[in-house]
Amino acid sequence: MMDTMNYTMLCDFYELTMGNGYFQTGIDKQICYFDVFFRDVPDGGGFAIAAGLEQVVEYIQNLRFTVEDIAYLRGKGGFCEEFLNYLRHFRFTGDIWAVPEGTPIFPREPILTVRAPAIQAQFIETYLLLTLNHQSLIATKSNRVVRAAEGRPVSEFGSRRAQGPSGALLGARASYIAGCAGTACTLADELYGSPAGGTMAHSWVQMFPDEYTAFKTYCEIYPHNATLLVDTYNVLQSGVPNAIRAFQEVLLPRGITHCAIRLDSGDLTYLSRKARKMLDDAGLTDCKIVASNSLDEYIIRDLLLQGAKIDSFGVGERLITSKSEPVFGGVYKLAAVETADGTILPKIKISENPVKITNPHFKKVYRLFAKESGKAIADLITLHDEELDESQPLEFFDPEATWKRKTVTDFVARPLLEPIFQGGKLVYTLPTMEEIRTYCAAQVDTLWEEVKRFENPHAYYVDLSQKLWDIKQDLLKQNG
Repeated sequence: MMDTMNYTMLCDFYELTMGNGYFQTGIDKQICYFDVFFRDVPDGGGFAIAAGLEQVVEYIQNLRFTVEDIAYLRGKGGFCEEFLNYLRHFRFTGDIWAVPEGTPIFPREPILTVRAPAIQAQFIETYLLLTLNHQSLIATKSNRVVRAAEGRPVSEFGSRRAQGPSGALLGARASYIAGCAGTACTLADELYGSPAGGTMAHSWVQMFPDEYTAFKTYCEIYPHNATLLVDTYNVLQSGVPNAIRAFQEVLLPRGITHCAIRLDSGDLTYLSRKARKMLDDAGLTDCKIVASNSLDEYIIRDLLLQGAKIDSFGVGERLITSKSEPVFGGVYKLAAVETADGTILPKIKISENPVKITNPHFKKVYRLFAKESGKAIADLITLHDEELDESQPLEFFDPEATWKRKTVTDFVARPLLEPIFQGGKLVYTLPTMEEIRTYCAAQVDTLWEEVKRFENPHAYYVDLSQKLWDIKQDLLKQNG
C-alpha cells in the first residue's frame, strides 16, 4: 500500500446526499449494477491499458467511516441521524468483476462491473474512477513511449513534474506495468518494485572546480554505475572529452567498460551521433548514450528515424502527466437493477449524442483470438449468462462504417472480466508487479500492428451480441 490513509471520505459529496436519499426512501438495499467504461482512447490511439485495480482492492478492503467522519457529516446538516448511524457500520458487501491490470482495453466495453446494494454501489464511484482513470492514462501513455523506443529501455523521470505525491508514485507504478524499465522515484521502487536508478544532476558538475574533476570523482565513487551528464557546459568541446578522460583514467584500468553519458539538452540527434563517434574513436564502444529532455513518443520516434545514436531514454513530464491528453474519460454508469426474486431489469441512459448512450444490463466481455495467429480479432459484449459457440461464425459491425460487417471464424473466445470480490470478500489473487508487467507485454503483442499505430490506427472491432443489441433497441424505443 502507498500509505495507511483512510480514503473513505475521498468522494463526491453527492454520493452521500444520494445515499441519504436512498436510505430515507427505502431503496438503500436495492441491488444495482454499475459499469466502468471509457469512450475515447487518449491521443487518438487504437487502445488503452487497464491499470489501478490493486488500489481499488485496497480501497474496498479499508472502507469504513470513523467517528470523526460521522461528526463532520453531522455538522454539515442535511443527513438524518439514522443514515449517520448506518454509516458507522458501513462495509462493502457486494460483488466486483474487472479486467486484469495490463489488459489492452477499448472504448465502451466494461472494464469493471459492480453489483451491490444501492448506497454501496453509488458511494464507491469517485474513488474507482479516479484510480482507474489516472493509472490507465499513465499506463497507456507509457506504453506508447516504450513502443516508440523500439526495444531501447525507457525510464520514468517524472516525479518532480507529477500532480502531487500520489501522482508520482502511482504514475511510476503504472509506467512500469506498461513497459518502462524503471523510475527515478525511490519510493516507487520501495513500495511497488519499479527499479529506481539515477546518477547526477548539473549541480554535481557545478559543485567541483571543473567538469573533469566532477566526472573523475563520480567514477571513483560509483565505478559500476557511472553515467555522466555531459551538457552542463559544452557537450562536444568539454563534456564528452572530459567523460572519455575520466572513463579511461578511472574505469578502464579496473577492467570496467560498462559506462554511459547522458544528454539532456540540445539537438539530440546531432549530439548523439557526434558523441558516439568520439566514444568509439576512444575505444569506448561499450559506453551507452542516454537521452532526456521533454521527450515523448513522437520525439523519440523522430530521433530514431533521424539516425540518433541513443541507447536508452529518460522520459519525465510528458509521460507522468500525459501532457498531450491529460484526462482519461472513464465513467461509471448504472446498467441494471435486480428485483427481490433475482430478476435483472436493464437500465439505459439516453443522449442526443449517440456515443453517450449506454449499453444496458449485466454484461460479460469476450475477447476473440484467431486460432492460427493468436492475434486479437474483436471483442464481443454479451449478456452475463451468454456462452459463445466457437464453432459458429460471428458477425461484427465495422466501427468506422456500421453498414459494413466483418465475419469472424476460427477463433478462441476468452472472457475478460474476472471476479474480484464476492459478497464483499476478496476472491482474486493480486498478481505481482512483474507478473502484471509480463502479462501486459504479452497482451499488447496479441494486437495487430495496424491497431498499434500512433496515427490513424485501425479501429478495433467491439460489438454487442444480438440478444444485448435487441434489449438495447427495445429500451431506446420505450424511452425515446
